[in-house]
Amino acid sequence: MRMILFFDLPVEKSEQQKAYRNFVKNIKKNGFYMLQKSVYVKMGIDMQVVDSTIAKVKKICPKEGDISILTITEKQFAGIELILGNKVTDVINGDERIIEL
Repeated sequence: MRMILFFDLPVEKSEQQKAYRNFVKNIKKNGFYMLQKSVYVKMGIDMQVVDSTIAKVKKICPKEGDISILTITEKQFAGIELILGNKVTDVINGDERIIEL
């Protein structure tokens, strides 16, 4: 499963900019990586991990702005069609799972 986190945070005032930086730093610490500006992605093995991650994000939310999380399957995530830009992803195209030890 993939969690796609979308956010739109105000950055007009210095305290808002600090809240933005802290939020981004904390979501990265929680395993999210940037897909696009204000769009971050994290893999979750099962719904328990997804629910736990959502609870953590709720705890680190700034006071202002909009934050959403969409959970999709790996197959749906692999089906994202790139229209413009460079495709940088860790998705293996296909339904196979590879485990390296």
